[in-house]
Amino acid sequence: MKLYVASPLGFSEAGRQFYYDRLLPRLAACSCAILDPWTLTDAAKIKAASDLPYGVERREAWRRLGAEIGRNNAAAIAACDVLFAVLDGPDIDSGTAAEIGFAFALKKHIVGYRGDFRLAGDNDGAIVNLQVEYFIRQSGGTIVTTLDAIADALRAAHS
Repeated sequence: MKLYVASPLGFSEAGRQFYYDRLLPRLAACSCAILDPWTLTDAAKIKAASDLPYGVERREAWRRLGAEIGRNNAAAIAACDVLFAVLDGPDIDSGTAAEIGFAFALKKHIVGYRGDFRLAGDNDGAIVNLQVEYFIRQSGGTIVTTLDAIADALRAAHS
């Protein structure tokens, strides 16, 4: 099963540690081929844009690179069987929410993981943003709250 992993975890050192040391190994153990958006774009290009001094040249470099990153991620979502989304935080990361919506439009199965115990739903009946939750559940997926529940959720979504 090809699994695209949507998450904001690559933006921080603590997030990257959890992502690469705990989450991705857990997903790979489920016989998934991981489509990792944090590695789809050449790291040298990202470093080159980041290293530019603040100003017009840097903004233009990031605009071009942003379009490339977006294309790479969209192609990987189109190629995946299941989208796995990390839903932690006081509100779902906007990029992750966009990836969920795009995957739903492509009729992909979606599994969400929310290990965060804070309340984040729009009302008492929602775990997270009600539209995001709708897309996940209508895709045939679910939202799990523990790492141990991931394998069963992926099997159910892919069957």
